[in-house]
Amino acid sequence: MKLFYFLFLFTSFTVFAQYEYDVSEKFPFGKANPEAPEQIKDYEAMIGECNCKSLTRNQDGTWSEGEDMIWRWKYILNGMAVQDETLKADGGHSGSIRQYIADSSRWYVHWFSSKTPTSTFPIWEGNKKENGNIVLYSEQKAPNGADGFFRLTFYDISKSGYKWIGEWVDKTESVVFPTWKIDCVRK
Repeated sequence: MKLFYFLFLFTSFTVFAQYEYDVSEKFPFGKANPEAPEQIKDYEAMIGECNCKSLTRNQDGTWSEGEDMIWRWKYILNGMAVQDETLKADGGHSGSIRQYIADSSRWYVHWFSSKTPTSTFPIWEGNKKENGNIVLYSEQKAPNGADGFFRLTFYDISKSGYKWIGEWVDKTESVVFPTWKIDCVRK
């Protein structure tokens, strides 16, 4: 009986230790795993929940009135990756799984949405810059067929919130056309 009890405790402790950085009652948004690349902390100030206002550009070039949303961030995969999800007032939700791959020295972000389910997730890649901004790119042609990228930038990042902008840019980034922006304040 003592051996059974010991094995049960050992197995329970081992299983718990395998997931000690996951979401838990004590850490509702998980924790960064110290074995992860140090870049796992690039998103540290965003971990948790923010109330946000999402604005998109209308066809006539003006900005929409905006939509309220919650942007929730957490560490996943036992603290080795980051997941975010947006919970929008209109019932459309989206999210991303963010993994830093040390071999290529960059973040890879796989985006998904309840409004546009797909069998192949769009991917952005990029890094945190010296100025503290996180900049990600995905190749995308402009409506006129010009080659370029859809560039996502997190900026003004602090413990009290952050801002985000989505812009189409040409290959030289000299032509910039913002199409979406989000301002977030910590709950």
